[in-house]
Amino acid sequence: MKFVQTISFTTARMDEMQALMDAFDNEPGSRAGFLGAKVLKDRDRENTYMVVAEFETYELAMENSARPETDAFAKQMAELSDGSPTFANYDLVHEDTA
Repeated sequence: MKFVQTISFTTARMDEMQALMDAFDNEPGSRAGFLGAKVLKDRDRENTYMVVAEFETYELAMENSARPETDAFAKQMAELSDGSPTFANYDLVHEDTA
C-alpha cells in the first residue's frame, strides 16, 4: 500500500526553502521507496505551504526519515519556517488517475 507524508509550514522565505528542497532532491544516495513530491501553496493563507511526498510503503518512508541527511534537511527546513512544520502520515486508500 502506498504511503503519503505531508509537511505543512509557513515561511516568508520560500525562495530559500525551494532551494533547500532542490538541493535535497539532487543529493546522491538512496531514498528507497520515494516516488515523488508536490509542493502546494495555500491560496487563502499567505506564506502557507504543504509538501505532499509519496512513498511505496510506510516502512520505506520510515527508513528514509531515519537517514541522517533527512534529519539535517528537516532541521534546515524548520529554521526557514515561521514556527514548526507539521508532519502527518497517511496510507493511500484510493488513487484516481486520468
